[in-house]
Amino acid sequence: MAELLHPSFEEFSRKADNGNLIPVYREILADMETPVSAFRKIDRGDHAFLLESVEGGEKWGRYSFLGSDPALIVRAKGATVDVTTADGTRSHTIQKDLLESLKAIIEPYRPVGTDDLPRFYGGLVGFLAYDVVRQFERLPATTKDDLDLPDAVFLLPDTLLIFDNVSHRIKVVANAFVPEADPRRLREAYDDAATKIGEVIQALRRPLQMDERIRGDGEESQLSSTMSRADFVRAVQRAQEYVRAGDIVQAVISQRLSIKTSADPFDIYRALRTINPSPYMYYLRLGGIRVVGSSPEVLVRLEEGRIDLRPIAGTRPRGRNDAEDLALERELLADPKERAEHIMLVDLGRNDVGRVARIGSVAVSELMTIERYSHVMHIVSNVKGRLADGYDAFDLLRACFPAGTVSGAPKIRAMEIIEELEPARRGPYAGAVGYFGFSGNMDTCITIRTVIIADGIAHVQAGAGIVADSDPEREYEETMNKAKGMIKAIRTAESGELWTG
Repeated sequence: MAELLHPSFEEFSRKADNGNLIPVYREILADMETPVSAFRKIDRGDHAFLLESVEGGEKWGRYSFLGSDPALIVRAKGATVDVTTADGTRSHTIQKDLLESLKAIIEPYRPVGTDDLPRFYGGLVGFLAYDVVRQFERLPATTKDDLDLPDAVFLLPDTLLIFDNVSHRIKVVANAFVPEADPRRLREAYDDAATKIGEVIQALRRPLQMDERIRGDGEESQLSSTMSRADFVRAVQRAQEYVRAGDIVQAVISQRLSIKTSADPFDIYRALRTINPSPYMYYLRLGGIRVVGSSPEVLVRLEEGRIDLRPIAGTRPRGRNDAEDLALERELLADPKERAEHIMLVDLGRNDVGRVARIGSVAVSELMTIERYSHVMHIVSNVKGRLADGYDAFDLLRACFPAGTVSGAPKIRAMEIIEELEPARRGPYAGAVGYFGFSGNMDTCITIRTVIIADGIAHVQAGAGIVADSDPEREYEETMNKAKGMIKAIRTAESGELWTG
């Protein structure tokens, strides 16, 4: 198999002079596979991920990324960060800032990249909870942490599958770590990478096994919420009082819906990717937690020094046909409240990016376009910039976290008011899902339109941006509209309608 590997051992040895992490890969034809079937074949253990994308809600993005059986698992709660090998044989604890801890884990790797691989070929994949912001800003701690979930879980995969949805080929990548330019160590590292690649390819060649799923008993479980309709309306009215008093311009108030489920979480993902395809589709298996999402909104992206941040603010439900969609689009774009709210959040995004961008590089490259999704449509803009010298992906995320579109403006005061008005900690909702690549690239989305599954209960959270002239009843309905796609995915998975072969 060695002759099918890239790079050759001779080229690999030369590359070792320029760094200590060298991606080794083999490419195979996969015209009879999908990312879902490939994931089912390689999936093993308690930790795995699948990242996909649908551009503009309509066209599958070029690359999907799959990983299982990670080399390291990073789990954080408060100021404690635990780093463990997948088999649990080695573990250590870091008592420091989470982003600094993640940086310390990935910093020793000096990759020697290749133009043959896309923007992500290895690194840390996982989620950050909204409450990680408490490590950056002084916020009150009055709400209960009723879910008691980790503040972050990240995986460092040994082997990564890059599924090319255009060429229908898969690159199986094993990142070889070479701490010393010792010829014997080079050979060992290269052969070890080849072995890992071979094992994955063997798994892909096996037929997909029929898989018996546990399905519901035919009776739909009832939804519960952290807030009744009346409670939510009162919270909106209280937020409006803060707006009129001049404390804030906007705050995002959310409610969490919960439902017991016996559905397989991966079936919920399969349903969701069909019901609500989005730019960020993800399935994360993280021990006892499953994060299943279809987020429409980038939090912040860094690729080769270019920064992109894409605020979404302004929502209408989808129409029953094209004519209704167009009428709703025109109404949305003509609504003074929605326009003012959106421009305010674009300005907030520009300010966040400007904290770590080169002077003069921040610009709005796209302003107030409409993107349609399965149940709603949104106003979307794009803010871009160039990362200034001396900063990295972790600094950029710190500058932008959490997104203004899920907190409000001014951001810190809005978060203080959220702490007062929402009855429970947000957990993963309104945080981030994504990756920090060995290459220095980063891609993160806001954790919205997401199902969190733990202990047999699925949690869905959705919010609405509150300003002075918001209609409290309409804002409540907006949160329910945003949650519809996820609830439908849970019901579909429970119904047994999905083929599980």
